[in-house]
Amino acid sequence: MPVLTVYSADWCPDCHAAIRFLDERGIKYNLVDVEENPDAVDIIIAAKGKRVLPALEYKGRFMDGNRFNKEKFEKDLKELLVD
Repeated sequence: MPVLTVYSADWCPDCHAAIRFLDERGIKYNLVDVEENPDAVDIIIAAKGKRVLPALEYKGRFMDGNRFNKEKFEKDLKELLVD
């Protein structure tokens, strides 16, 4: 079963908000710290055209949670997780 991947960094407040959102709802994910895995930045740039955090990937589709807004994030996440 595909798993959500969250690209994040410790210094990113929007990343913390996105992770908290996922944790509160029991949504499972793999966390990739771009500071520990610099190649992950290339993946984000290839998918989004720019470096943006947090970036979430599911089945090759990406979304970002930049400028975290709970309602927008929830809507975008529902669209991302559709099979």
